[in-house]
Amino acid sequence: MVRQTGIGIQDFSKIIENNCFYVDKTAFIREWWESRDGLRPIGPIPVPTA
Repeated sequence: MVRQTGIGIQDFSKIIENNCFYVDKTAFIREWWESRDGLRPIGPIPVPTA
């Protein structure tokens, strides 16, 4: 059985019911917040067109 990532699911019980993966990013967010670093893009950066 293939498991899906519960992207956008806010209710933890639905993640369990649907047998989805749950990725805890708490440590990542804490490290980013405490580093006082700038924004880190998660996807490709759009290139402006003239």
